[in-house]
Amino acid sequence: WLQYRQQGSKLQVQYLLLTRKNTDCASLFSQDFLNNNTSYFNSSQPTKIILSFSISLPPSQPPSTSTFLPPSLALGSKPSWVKQLAQALLQVQDANVVVVDWVYGASLAYHMVVENCKEVAIQISVLVNQLQNYGCKLESFHFIGVSLGAHVSGFVGTLFKGKIGRITGLDPAGPMFKRADTFDRLDPSDALFVEAIHTDSDYFGISIPVGHADFFLNGGMDQAGCSRSRFLSMYGYVICDHMRALHVYISALNGTCPLTGIPCSSYEDFLKGRCLGCPGRCPRIGLLENSGLTVSPLPQQNKLFLLTTSAPPFCAHHILVQLEVFLLDKSAEVQVILRTGGHPETEQRLRLQTDSTVYRRVIAHPVPLCEIDSIQLKNTGARFYRQGDIHVVYVCISEFPSIGEVEPLCVKKIDVRRGSPWNHDFVQLCDNY
Repeated sequence: WLQYRQQGSKLQVQYLLLTRKNTDCASLFSQDFLNNNTSYFNSSQPTKIILSFSISLPPSQPPSTSTFLPPSLALGSKPSWVKQLAQALLQVQDANVVVVDWVYGASLAYHMVVENCKEVAIQISVLVNQLQNYGCKLESFHFIGVSLGAHVSGFVGTLFKGKIGRITGLDPAGPMFKRADTFDRLDPSDALFVEAIHTDSDYFGISIPVGHADFFLNGGMDQAGCSRSRFLSMYGYVICDHMRALHVYISALNGTCPLTGIPCSSYEDFLKGRCLGCPGRCPRIGLLENSGLTVSPLPQQNKLFLLTTSAPPFCAHHILVQLEVFLLDKSAEVQVILRTGGHPETEQRLRLQTDSTVYRRVIAHPVPLCEIDSIQLKNTGARFYRQGDIHVVYVCISEFPSIGEVEPLCVKKIDVRRGSPWNHDFVQLCDNY
């Protein structure tokens, strides 16, 4: 710490304001700006506070994994996602969008940045107090923090005793926070409603629930379309998973399709089809009040799971595949393939054992159930060590959470022989879906 201070690294916090009146050109924001009659700021509207971060590294020191800095911390300039997020927010809601840009002027390691998170929160709290004096109410503030910014938002919430309106953590940082006390990280007591989207919980993100609603996309770890090639730099790999939370959130704000979470105790239980709905309305990523939760009091550490695709708008339809077979003499493997014209096919392998006859698996498909054209079953696996023919009692596919009463699509009495895939075409209409 002393060495860091001796290096002359200085914390600089500045604020930028975007509204519907200046969506393309942010204005520097300060107390003097508030006193200016030409200010775009409107205290009667909600205020969204985005926590951005940038590091100015000397040219001789390019980013490397040794600095252990999350990729959301852009180097040398404000990241491009800030403007995208601000504009997406303004399309949905007429609001004040304040970007908090906290800049360090020298090379430093991750733990040194963490050391200063609370100092940043204190400076932000001064701005919030000024805005209160200007007529803003605490419940009208919505903090949106990426990575470390999520915890800084939590620290601000703690300073105001949890009375600010909402905090959204986009893949809250994990290193140095996973085992931290709730006072030292984001937690449900920091705001009236706290939500988080987890996409990299096995590396830079946090693996534990930190809010009233925690969305774990694809289990919260490896995201669809993020390559794990060893030939890619670690920095490039982490950018994909860690920043997916941000891009999914922006997509949800654009409202192309709903991104709905299903409450479940674990990701494995979710994939096994043990959690197929919600007691009331299923929570959704976006700006719905309390993410659509209607229960009171709000749950804490509520794990919500959903599958996504590899590209915007990231929405996938949750298809439950149910398969019942006659008791097997040997283990077997069945490949289930769903096809829809104009879309990539979806594949799922089911491992069949000799002590079970019913199998369930949740898979992600790009279109709803009523648009699936055909299903194929293949008997795969080693020739000499697996079952020859598989006698299927039935195979059913259904979608959840369902809209209205939608019957599963089922086919009964099927023989799946090795080397001879079984196919079935569906004839259906989406009019009443």
